[in-house]
Amino acid sequence: MNRGFAAEIRRVVVFTLLCTLFGLMNGYLTWTLIIGGAVYMVWMLYQIHRLDVWLRQSRFRQPPDASGIWGDVFDSITRLQKRQQREKNLLQSVVRRGQETTAALRDGIILLDNKGNIEWFNEAAKQLLSLRKQDQGHALVNYIRHPGFIQFMEKGDFSESLDLPAPRSEDTRLQYQVTSFGQGECLVIVRDVTRLYKLELMRKDFVANVSHELRTPLTVIRGYVETLGMSPDLPDNWRRALQQMEQQSLRMTALINDLIALSKLETDDNGGNHRALALQPLLQMITNDAVALSGNRDHQFALQCPDDLEVLGSEKELHSAFSNLVFNAVKYSPDNTEVSIKVKQTSQTLEVAIKDQGEGIDPVHLPRLTERFYRVDSSRQSESGGTGLGLAIVKHVLLRHGAKLEIKSQIGQGSTFTCVFPANRIAEAPARRRNPALDVSP
Repeated sequence: MNRGFAAEIRRVVVFTLLCTLFGLMNGYLTWTLIIGGAVYMVWMLYQIHRLDVWLRQSRFRQPPDASGIWGDVFDSITRLQKRQQREKNLLQSVVRRGQETTAALRDGIILLDNKGNIEWFNEAAKQLLSLRKQDQGHALVNYIRHPGFIQFMEKGDFSESLDLPAPRSEDTRLQYQVTSFGQGECLVIVRDVTRLYKLELMRKDFVANVSHELRTPLTVIRGYVETLGMSPDLPDNWRRALQQMEQQSLRMTALINDLIALSKLETDDNGGNHRALALQPLLQMITNDAVALSGNRDHQFALQCPDDLEVLGSEKELHSAFSNLVFNAVKYSPDNTEVSIKVKQTSQTLEVAIKDQGEGIDPVHLPRLTERFYRVDSSRQSESGGTGLGLAIVKHVLLRHGAKLEIKSQIGQGSTFTCVFPANRIAEAPARRRNPALDVSP
């Protein structure tokens, strides 16, 4: 560029000197310089015209020949065009490679714009959702019309995946995972989980069937053991053996009952028998049972619950969840300690907290406490007669009520298990329904 600019300066200087010399010879110096400047301007406009024509037709023509600064301009633009073309080809190859890679995936991939319209999808998504090329630009919810999916997209909380039947086949089970990026765009991954879904159903059916089949022979065995244990002529060594057999049969019965309860929670329809329940009488009943369970261990129980507070739910399921937590607090708390049950209502949630003064749980175990048969200390679990399914039952009950379980515990500081219900689970109390003036909640 510097060489072209220097050549142009030399050209202007030489042209000016020639015009000056010619003007001095003809006696019209001023007019000669003006005409010379006009000629130079015309030449510059001609070069600009050549540049404009070439830029509009540069795909089909080589750059025009030029010298001076205009030669450098044409050469620089040509180099920029070639570099742009190389970068464009590279980008196209990357995009093409990405499309070929995603096309080879078994999982469907769909790109949505910030309005939820389909921008692009791979071959797997086309097969799983029966999409067509002309569907691009239309809303995805037009092709997945399941109410659960529409609510899932409208809610905008994509922290969990969603499993639903395929739009055109009830026998196919699809899992949707959505990730937001950019300015509200979304990446939707569609996975065929039919095999896993059927295996899970088989597992649930197997557990339920085996549990039911074991209940009858176990009842018979318990009956004979109890009958033999009542014999007055039974030797002491046999009596101890029968007592242990009876204890283990009771433990097996409790395990079977928990397995059946957990199986029902997993397979029954959610929300079919939910109604408004008064919390205070329910928790008072559980507290009375806990007093009987404590026996001579002399636990103190503190129940704090408003009398007019109601929750929408299943009485049987909530009784099972709360009693599991309270009974666990009794089992794992030292004698003569307090077990508190406190209910707190806020503008967003309803919390039922059960706190004990036991030895506490190492925080490393807290994420896995609700897993089936997970035990922090297997020896302690055996001594207490637990089945390892209590917290799993609590978790499933709360999920069926749109709630969650929060656990706080430290070694030597006891544990607090809090059932957190959303605001839509708080029912209007009868007194407030009759007299709205009694409602003083914020």
